[in-house]
Amino acid sequence: MAVIGLLCGLTIRYGDPLPISMLRHASFDFYHQSKPRDLTSLPVSILDIDDRSIEEIGQWPWPRSQFADLVDRATAAGAIAIGFDIVFSEPDRLSPGQIAADNTDMPDELATQLTQLPDNDDLLAAAFARSRVIVGQTSVRTLAGNRREKREMALAPHALIGPDPMPYLTQFPDIVQNLPQLEANAAGRGMFSTRPDADGVYRRVPLVMAVQGQLRLGLAAEVLRVATGGAPFAVRTNEAGVEGIVLARQLVPTAQDGTVWPYLTPSSQSRYVAAADLLKDRLPGGRLAGHLVLVGTSAIGLEDFRATPLGVAMAGVEIHAQVLENIMAQTLLVRPNYAIAVELVVTFLLCLLVIIFAPALSARVLIVSSLVLMVSYVGTCWYLFYDKRILLDPSFPVLAMVLTTILISTVNYLREERRRREIRSAFGQYVSPDLVDRLSRDHGQLTLGGESRTLTLLFSDVRGFTAIAEEFRDDPEALTTLMNRFLTILSRAILEQKGTIDKFMGDAVMAFWNAPLDHDDHARAACRAALKMIANVEAFNAKRDAATKRRGMARKGGAARAHRLNVGIGINTGQCVVGNMGSDMRFDYTALGDPVNVASRLEGQSRYYGASIILGQATAREVMEDFAVLELDRITVVGKALPETIFALLGDDTLRQSSAFQAAFDRNAKMLAAYRAQDWDTAEAALPHLRTDFSALALPLDDYLDLYAERIAGLRLAPPGPDWDGVFASTKK
Repeated sequence: MAVIGLLCGLTIRYGDPLPISMLRHASFDFYHQSKPRDLTSLPVSILDIDDRSIEEIGQWPWPRSQFADLVDRATAAGAIAIGFDIVFSEPDRLSPGQIAADNTDMPDELATQLTQLPDNDDLLAAAFARSRVIVGQTSVRTLAGNRREKREMALAPHALIGPDPMPYLTQFPDIVQNLPQLEANAAGRGMFSTRPDADGVYRRVPLVMAVQGQLRLGLAAEVLRVATGGAPFAVRTNEAGVEGIVLARQLVPTAQDGTVWPYLTPSSQSRYVAAADLLKDRLPGGRLAGHLVLVGTSAIGLEDFRATPLGVAMAGVEIHAQVLENIMAQTLLVRPNYAIAVELVVTFLLCLLVIIFAPALSARVLIVSSLVLMVSYVGTCWYLFYDKRILLDPSFPVLAMVLTTILISTVNYLREERRRREIRSAFGQYVSPDLVDRLSRDHGQLTLGGESRTLTLLFSDVRGFTAIAEEFRDDPEALTTLMNRFLTILSRAILEQKGTIDKFMGDAVMAFWNAPLDHDDHARAACRAALKMIANVEAFNAKRDAATKRRGMARKGGAARAHRLNVGIGINTGQCVVGNMGSDMRFDYTALGDPVNVASRLEGQSRYYGASIILGQATAREVMEDFAVLELDRITVVGKALPETIFALLGDDTLRQSSAFQAAFDRNAKMLAAYRAQDWDTAEAALPHLRTDFSALALPLDDYLDLYAERIAGLRLAPPGPDWDGVFASTKK
């Protein structure tokens, strides 16, 4: 049993889930904080746009002419190469011609004079041409920014040594570049995009990456390449991934994905040169002579600070500067590609020793022996970091050894717990897992009775199930398999939102929220589950249709099409009695009350209005600020005398906030108001516009509009009278 547990632990480590990686990173951070890199004098400087410079030169952003002056002055001061941790992607609004264009009330003579002055971006491009400047580039930050039509990139000169590195590299699908004239006059182009680990800490920096399917160097590496003559770089790979990049006639080792682990010093003002000091001629002579200069910002308002392994935030440009220092001084931390193999082997051996000798040792000897082994391993890891800058994980082997010791010492308890888990797992196939956990903790709840709670209830049913069953009339087992798969995806959406599945009724599902466990957001959770159910059904239909077409073409030479599975959903919120209901011999955990019946009736109405999800008025009031909800009607459902305002749930908050939906929402409200005021002409005139609105939003509400067109035509012939309240008496379940 212990060996099986050990193998499972090794498998988990190989998969490297988030908690394991965060624990490992915390260990590396401890190393870093215990012994940061010693600060040494290296020819790397940061031309800093700090708060003092902004206060002295003027508000941000500065005109590009100011940056042109900055480049010229840095070049004259002896800078070998200048890299920008800034991207100039848009034209300068402070250019004289642009100022004239933006101020239309300006006298014509003054406007003409301004347009004849040099453009700021052209001035900066000319300054680039007079120096060796590396422009910064970055990746897009959102999926919406990832353009279909990509802007062409200048190729980065490179060579490949070994297999194709593309599958291993950090991938960026799109790029934010500088203005074309700036790109054309730059001596190099470097990416300053980095991705933090899951906890937001920037521990690794990509030296080489893939952007739009092309190789690109990081900013620090590109600055060094240009400063040492601009020769092409080379990417060296092996079967495990990227081994390193050949840059400035040296191999810079990297991880298999082309990233490096910078070895940081605490932030030091000795690296920084205030931009204002350079622009105002206050810089000591020779301060930038022979230096590689990075232009960036430490101004608080510009918020270019990154969390670091040292436990304090650091300006992003200083991280790039320290990477450059690491490459030049060969002080990068090393996390070899074989490190995980070493850690797995050590974990296996340490735990195996515990498993073998534990039965023959007393508890005291076992604990002492385990501590000696753990301390020895942790000491070895610390030595490798301290002396060799090698990062070897001390946390997981120690954790695995502790857990193995605990496992062996408590084997009887674990056997009992395993038996309980098996029972819980089997029982959980039929009722809510939350209910199973609650009952396992309190057996006294296995009695008849209930409590009053506000619940949100959901009913769903398959549309056209008769036709689907007919398709499988000769293969009922296949129908059972199909429905089991279908109900599984519906159930998964409910359980993901912490819902309780009450029962399956043939092809129908009943579920509720806020029992047996409290759920403060139960109405919204039910709506999220319903939208997920609809999305899952669409994906299920697409997959099933594709499989059916393949079978049809293989067997008959032509495409076939499966019956679509469509689901209708009704959701309602209200006070119910929930608990164990039934007889002394057989009972179920279920909910009773008028809101349950209304939810069931709302599900039935979905087929008549064309909306897949129908909400009762209580639910709609709870969620309409967070979801795209549209009022449909005021009706009395079968078996109810009091009217209920019903709504369609059409999408999430993104759809709700769209201007197109807001327009359709307002037009629909006006149509309903006119309909209830017996203004048939106004109501009828709104229907074609609504049809256009819904079509543009891809909302299948034609049945809803057809229903109102039919009603209005009937009410014209038989007016309802002055006391009509607009309530429709539904006679269909």
